Amino acid sequence: MARVGFAGMGRMGVPMALNLLRAGAELRVWNRTAERCAPLAAAGASVAATPAELAAGVDVLVTMLLDAASVEDVLLGPDGALTALEPGAIVLEMSTIGPLAARALAATALERGVHLLDVPVSGSTPAAEAAQLTAMVGGDREAFERARPVLATMTKEQHHLGPSGAGAAMKVALNTIVAVSNQTVAEALLLAEAAGIDAHTAYDVLATSAVASPFVHFKRRSFLEPETEPVYFTTALMQKDLSLALELARVHGVAMPAAAISNEVLSLSARHGHAEEDIARVYDTLRAGSGG
Repeated sequence: MARVGFAGMGRMGVPMALNLLRAGAELRVWNRTAERCAPLAAAGASVAATPAELAAGVDVLVTMLLDAASVEDVLLGPDGALTALEPGAIVLEMSTIGPLAARALAATALERGVHLLDVPVSGSTPAAEAAQLTAMVGGDREAFERARPVLATMTKEQHHLGPSGAGAAMKVALNTIVAVSNQTVAEALLLAEAAGIDAHTAYDVLATSAVASPFVHFKRRSFLEPETEPVYFTTALMQKDLSLALELARVHGVAMPAAAISNEVLSLSARHGHAEEDIARVYDTLRAGSGG
């Protein structure tokens, strides 16, 4: 198994890195808040003090970070990882940063003989824990095939979609569906409740009808039992992803009215105090706006 460095020990990064360890990778990890590396250190990973130390001697570097600025800082900042990666190494950039940033980073990496692939994933924390994520890949095909064994330890499907930026573009396109679906589920529940139908019963219908989907099934407790259900996807993160999607739509002249409206509702939800809560809290925001 390859020597792998992993930057970003967040909700997704920790279970993904643990899957690499279980598969036998020689793993080194780094996080800006070093304490978050503790579960990996306990499982056998070594902990780096800087991104450069993380990248020294690895075959594959994985980044799973908040946004493009965070990725740029880890790769290009002081003690950045690109200063230490050897020619021929591969970066699996698995954050959601959009295609413009992904292409720029790939070009910079290639100047140093390093292939950077944009590899965002679809799936939430439980899918990460079970290595059931779907990977969307943009970049050099040969580099993808070399890195695929590493990627396969964290994901169930790996789709090579084209040159640099293709994976990042697909991810923001996909997340517009998540945002719009989230809002339409909330609206349907509110309409059913207004007509006197219990929300749990209404959700039973959604989950067994023609509109049922993995998203509808997975988000049930987020909508109906928020007090006990973990936060899987915050309003702030979804706003970030929708902003990337709408920026890409403007570049290509694509009309996306549903995504734009969802973004406005998410902004309202954030102003109502739900920025760091799950996107399902749009349900509460729309209820408040309806006078409920």
